Amino acid sequence: MEKLQKIDYYKKLGLKITPQRLAILEYLENNREHPSAEDIYNALKERFPSMSFATVYNTLEVLMEKGLIKEIGIDSSKKRFDPVVHPHHHFICRKCGHILDVEKDFDIIIPQELSECKILDFQVVFSGLCPECKED
Repeated sequence: MEKLQKIDYYKKLGLKITPQRLAILEYLENNREHPSAEDIYNALKERFPSMSFATVYNTLEVLMEKGLIKEIGIDSSKKRFDPVVHPHHHFICRKCGHILDVEKDFDIIIPQELSECKILDFQVVFSGLCPECKED
C-alpha cells in the first residue's frame, strides 16, 4: 500500500495523523522485534527531538484501541507491542530477551473451568535460549 493510501486508511479509522504518529506507524510496520514504547521512542527521538515519550505511549494506546497492534504480556520488565494482530504464539529467550513469532496452530483443549467463559484470544509462550544464546 502506498503512503497516501495508508494515510487515507488511518484517517478512515479516525486516527489523527501527525508526522510523529506516522513515524511510529512506519516503525511498527512489518516490525517483528516486538518493541516496547521505550524502544520506539529511542529509535525516533533523533528524527523528532520534540517528541515526548508520552506521545509514543499515547499513540500505542490508540493503535491498540483501533486493533492495529496488540500488547503482548510476555516480558515482565516492560510492555511489548506486536503489529501482527492475527492469532499466533511467541518464544522468548531467557538470556537476551529476544522474542520470536511462532506461526503454528496447536490443538488446545479448553479447561473445564473455562467452559462458561467466552475465550477471545490465547497464545502459547515458549521460553528458553535462542540459537545465539544457546551457543554461549
